[in-house]
Formats: sequence, structure tokens, C-alpha cells
Amino acid sequence: MLLLASFLLPVSGQTPVVPELTPQKAAQFADLVLKNVDKIYPNKISHTMNGPQDAQTPNRLHPAFYGCFDWHSAVHGHWLLVRLLKMYPDLPQRKQIIDVLDRHFTKENMQTEIAYFQAPGRESFERPYGWGWLLKLQAELLTWDNPNGKQWAKALAPLAEEIVQRYHFYLPGLYYPIRRGVHENTALGLLLALDYAKVTRDSTFENLLKERALFYYENDKDIPAGWEPGGDDFLSPSLIEADLMLRVLDRKAFQNWFRDFMPRIPESLQEPAVVSDRHDPKGVHLDGLNLSRAWCMFDIAKAFPPESVMARQLIQSAHQHAADALPHVLSENYVGSHWLATFAVYMYDSMGNKD
Repeated sequence: MLLLASFLLPVSGQTPVVPELTPQKAAQFADLVLKNVDKIYPNKISHTMNGPQDAQTPNRLHPAFYGCFDWHSAVHGHWLLVRLLKMYPDLPQRKQIIDVLDRHFTKENMQTEIAYFQAPGRESFERPYGWGWLLKLQAELLTWDNPNGKQWAKALAPLAEEIVQRYHFYLPGLYYPIRRGVHENTALGLLLALDYAKVTRDSTFENLLKERALFYYENDKDIPAGWEPGGDDFLSPSLIEADLMLRVLDRKAFQNWFRDFMPRIPESLQEPAVVSDRHDPKGVHLDGLNLSRAWCMFDIAKAFPPESVMARQLIQSAHQHAADALPHVLSENYVGSHWLATFAVYMYDSMGNKD
């Protein structure tokens, strides 16, 4: 029997109630994305210019993914629209969503996106956060038995393949994982790509991702999770790594790995992170951190018996994090509103709000 006593925490107090993801709430999230997905400015470009010809507006550089402040937020904003339409086919914004995706997901637009990636000096563009979300978007389309979804997946396929090839080139040369809880985080990039590899049954890609995950993380012990969070984290470096390893190891092996990895869940992970300035574009990351912590905890809890103290503790803490962050998703504050709904819906999926 697995001994969990060394890293169990007492389960006490009443679990906060996380509001259900209703069709009405989904419609509000959809409105938030639709408000931003065609919004060109303000726009934060990470852009290597090779000459004066590259001095272009965001929508010319990225005709598919130019809104939502930056490329990666535009990508997962599109994922969110697809996800919500799959979950709630009768959304009042259905026609508007289809129109947006029809305009953005064209062969010509994707060719321009690919050409951008292939230009000199752009090897690290959106690596790996934007890469992973692009593959997550394509996986969402590929698992949707819908004529529109099939059409959009066909249009997106060449860009997804470009990203896959970039993973194949990048990962063998990455000796140390990047552990910070921001866009460069290696574990999230592997996690999202692994979900895509499984959907597409690309065993070569899947094997690469699993091999790299084991190489980077299999021998991790006593992770210093008590140092978390960082002031601009939107991921927990320790929990996102564990969420990845949950996909790589079998159930028993994961339980043993997690026991060594985090012998005790520190107090700094038990309670939601404090967000002191939601008008600061980095400070508001901590709302996203609380949502991503929650999704990781919901996922990790499933590796343990539901009646176990570990599972109950993780679920209670996940509810606390989610309940703290969700009221701030539907904000007029653009530095948070352009992306937080994605993390909220991903959290609801991990909570059990699946198709």
C-alpha cells in the first residue's frame, strides 16, 4: 500500500463553491473573446525584423492570429471559441464565432503564418507556449465531428505540422528544462503537445515528448515548491510538471514519483496566490496562476483514490483557487480579460466539465 503520510495535509473547513459553467457563463466568455479576437491594438509583438519589408501591422504579419494583444493569446482565444461551440452548440454567438473562424482559418492565412515562422531569426518565436496552444487548438478541432470543424482543421493542418517539426528540432537540443512559471515553461509545452500527439496517433512525436519528459523530470525529488509563487507566474512550476508526468507515467508509478517529488505540499501551494495589482500586466498573471493551479490539482487528484486524504486535499485546494480567481475573469481590465477566460475553461475541463 502506498504510504502517503509524509506529504498529506489535514482536510478541514468547508470547500468553497465553484460556480458552474452554465451556457450563460459560456456566452459571457465567448463575448469576451469575440470582443478581442479582431482587436489589432494594443498589440505586443515579439518580432524579429529582417528588413524594412517586415515593418508591418499585426494583422498583416499574422492574418489568422493578430488579436487578443499577442499571438499566443489569439491562438488560445480561438481554442476557446472552438471549445465553447463544441460544449454549447446553441450559443447565441454561434453565427459570429463561425464567421470569425471562417475568416481567420483560410489556406492563404495559414500560408502567411507559416512563412512568418520560416523566416530567418524566428526559430524561438512563441516557443513553446504558443506552439503548445496551436497544437491544442488543432487537437480540439480534430476531435470534433462537425463539418465546420473538419474544414478548419484542414486549413490549420500545415501550420500544426510546422510546429510539430519545430518540436522535433528543438527538444533534442534542450538539455535543461525551463522551469519558470511563464511562457517559456517546458512542461506546459510538452503537456499540450502530448495531448495533440495522442489525438493524431503520431507515435514518433509522442515518444519524443515522453522521452524528453522523463529525461527532464523523472528523477526530480523534493521540489522546492515552497519558493512559489514568483511575482509574475501564471503557472506553478511544480504542479504543471506533475500534471505532465501524470500523462507520462502509469498510475502507480505516478503515485510513487509524486511522493518523492513533493513529500509535503507546502503552505504556499495550499492557498490562492494574492493578486495585489490587477492593472499590472504581470501582476494579473497571478489570477491565471490560481486557475492553472486549480486545473493541475483537479488532474493530479484523479491519480489517487477519491476517498484518500490526498485527493480530498487537492480537490479542496483546487476549489479554493478557482473560487478566488473566477470572479476576476470577466473584467474590463484588458491586461487580464484578453486571456483569463481560456484558463477558466481549461480549469472547468479538468474539474470534470468534459464533453
